[in-house]
Amino acid sequence: MVNNSPGPAAVAAQDLRVHRGGRAVLDGLSFEVPRGLVMGLLGPSGCGKTTLMRAIVGVQVVSGGRVEVLGLPAGSAPLRSRVGYVTQAPSVYGDLTVTENLRYFAAILGAADADVRRVVDQVGLSSQADSVAGALSGGERARVSLAGALLGTPELLVLDEPTVGLDPVLRRDLWQLFGRLASQGVTLLISSHVMDEAERCQRLLLMRDGRALADDTPQALLERTQTHDVESAFLALVDERARTTTEEVPS
Repeated sequence: MVNNSPGPAAVAAQDLRVHRGGRAVLDGLSFEVPRGLVMGLLGPSGCGKTTLMRAIVGVQVVSGGRVEVLGLPAGSAPLRSRVGYVTQAPSVYGDLTVTENLRYFAAILGAADADVRRVVDQVGLSSQADSVAGALSGGERARVSLAGALLGTPELLVLDEPTVGLDPVLRRDLWQLFGRLASQGVTLLISSHVMDEAERCQRLLLMRDGRALADDTPQALLERTQTHDVESAFLALVDERARTTTEEVPS
């Protein structure tokens, strides 16, 4: 059962900076992810979403600042069974079946073998449970990766564009699953560059060029920008940032 006690935020970043090749990939990010909700991480490709997620799970070298996860420094050993992570590229063994992949992951995590059937059902792969992963479509392999992240009782799920390449029906079903998990106390941080998925999130962190444009609820962002959809709100915030930057430059 997921721990629903108040406690520290699921994720707390302060002045987080990452440099690569002399360029600032993350440039002083500060934000918090409250527990038990679906938080969307949105922005165009190349804005730093994946780098931020890698920092949160503790596999990214940071240049400065800090990031804590469930009250502990990101990457701490005790977090390994409490955080589930799904990368953009499916992380599965192509020569094993779906079930064999998940049994292997379950053994590493110490999850019960019976948990494998649960996660297979959750991601809609029951009919492919005995199929070799290498013979599956890209979308199906992505769902195997997601099933692996759901094993055990993760308190935080970090999902890097989990719905890319999926058909509309499956995308809908997965977002319904994400909502159910949040209602059970799981925190989900989900990245996407598809703005219409923002409406399915309870809170949004909008990013551009390694910086945060906004961190608020979808409704609050629409009210602030006086727009009718998140994509328009994002563009309005980009224009606002550009005007502010221009005004700050001395003539």
